[in-house]
Amino acid sequence: MEPYEENELYIYNSLSGRKEKFTTLVPGRVGMYVCGPTVYSNVHLGNCRTFISFDMVFRYLSFLGYKVRYVRNITDAGHLENDADQGEDKIAKKARLEALEPMEIVQRYTDDFHCVLRLLGNRIPSIEPTATGHIIEQIGITQDILDKGYAYVSNGSVYFDVEKYNREHPSGAGSYGELSGRNIDELLEGTRALDGQNEKRSPRDFALWKKASPYHIMHWSSPWGEGFPGWHMECSAMSTKYLGETFDIHGGGMDLKFPHHECEIAQNQVHSHSRGARYWMHANMLTLNGRRMSKSTGNILNPRELFSGENDILKKAFPPAVVRFFIMQAHYRSVLDFSSDALEAAEKGYYRLMEAIDKLPGLPVSDESTFDVKQWRKKCYAAMNDDFNTPVLLSHIFEAVGEINKAAAGQAAFASDDKELLCDTIKGFVYEVMGIENIEKSGDGDITDGLIKILIEQRLQAREERNWALSDQIRDRLAALGISLKDGRDGTTYSIER
Repeated sequence: MEPYEENELYIYNSLSGRKEKFTTLVPGRVGMYVCGPTVYSNVHLGNCRTFISFDMVFRYLSFLGYKVRYVRNITDAGHLENDADQGEDKIAKKARLEALEPMEIVQRYTDDFHCVLRLLGNRIPSIEPTATGHIIEQIGITQDILDKGYAYVSNGSVYFDVEKYNREHPSGAGSYGELSGRNIDELLEGTRALDGQNEKRSPRDFALWKKASPYHIMHWSSPWGEGFPGWHMECSAMSTKYLGETFDIHGGGMDLKFPHHECEIAQNQVHSHSRGARYWMHANMLTLNGRRMSKSTGNILNPRELFSGENDILKKAFPPAVVRFFIMQAHYRSVLDFSSDALEAAEKGYYRLMEAIDKLPGLPVSDESTFDVKQWRKKCYAAMNDDFNTPVLLSHIFEAVGEINKAAAGQAAFASDDKELLCDTIKGFVYEVMGIENIEKSGDGDITDGLIKILIEQRLQAREERNWALSDQIRDRLAALGISLKDGRDGTTYSIER
C-alpha cells in the first residue's frame, strides 16, 4: 500500500519551532524512537498521555500506508534522582527501600506499564530495548566522544564538555540549548554546590558514564572503572542502533526537552555527525489540580484508580476506552487538565459516538445523499495531516454523527456508496487511528446487545398477538434500566442512556 497522498502531512518540529512537511529518509518507511518509562514505580496517567499520543502517531502513519519501525526503550538503569547527575539511581533506590533485587523492581513495573497501556488500547512497539541490554554500545559511544576530545575523565566518571562543544560546533552542530531554547550562560544561574559537582569542569557538563560508589548495586566494568551509563546515553545508543545514525522521528514528553533530549543531540552530533532525528516531537503535560503530574511531587493519578473509581477526586469508575477518548479530545501539544467532570463529559460524547457507529449498518439507503461524504472524508485527513490534530478530527467525526442520527430519524439520507465510505472512514479514524475501542462491541457488550435484541423480538411478538400489556411491560422495564426503544419503518432500534 502506497502512503496516502491526498494531503501532505505536516509535523511540528520542536527543533525548528514550526510545522514542517513530513518526508521520510526511505520512501514508504518511517523510523520512530520514543523515550519510554523509567520502571521504578507504577505508570501514572500523565505518563500514559505521552505514550497514547505517540501510539496515535504510530497508528496514523501505519494507516497512511507507511511501514513504521517504532522503537520505545525501557530505562532500567542509569536514571538518577536529580537530572544534574546527582543522587541515587531511581531503580536501585526503590530496590533498597523494598529490600528487593533491582531487576525485581524492573520486572514488576515493566509488567504494570505493559498491562496499563494494553488496557488503554496501545499497540506494541516494533522493538522495546532496555538500557541494561546495551551497556557495550553505550561504553563504545562514550569512548568515541572521549577520543574526539569532547569529553573528559574525572575520578572514574566521564563528562561531556559542553563549553568546548559550544565553542567548536563539531560537524556543523548548533549550540547546546538549541532544542529547548536555553542560553548556555543562563544555565549557570541558580546553580549551587552539589556532591560530585566538583568533578565537573563546569556545572553545565553532563555525565556519559558515572563511577559507582561502593554501595551502588547496579554497575558494570568499563575502561574507566566500575560504573554505570549516564541516563542520556542510552537513548543515543539504542535509537541509532535500531534506526540508524539519522532517522525520522524522536518523541517524548515535554519535560524531556531539557536536559535529556538536549544532551542526546549533543552526543549524537559528536559521535555520528547528526542530531539523530530529523523531527523532534514533544507531547504536553496532563495536569491534575492545575499542576503537572509527577512521581517526584506525588501529584499523580494511577490509571487503575480511574478504571475502578477508587480515588477521592473521582465520582465514579471510567472504562479505559473513555479515558483514551478524553485524551484524544486535546491536541497532543496542548496542556490537558484532568477532572472528574471533564471525564464525565467525555464519557457522554464517547457513548454518543459509539451509538452512532452502531446505527450505521442499519441505516436505509437512498438514490442520493444529503451529506457530502467525500468532502467530509477529506476534512478528516486534513485534520490529521495538520500535526495530528485529533480534536479537529473529532469535530468532523461528530459532524457525521449528527448526520447519522438525522438519517436514523428519516431526516437525512445516504446513497449506498456514500454509506459504505462513511462507515469505512469513521471506523478507520476512530478504531484504527485514535485507537478508541467500542465497548459495546467487545466482551460483555456483545452479550448485552444480544439480550436486548431477544427482548425486542419478544415485544414484537407480543404486539403481533395484541398483548399490549406485555409489550408495554418490556418497554417500561428496559426504560427503567436506561434502555430506550424506538419504533420505525425498518423495525425497532435501541439506545443506552448512561
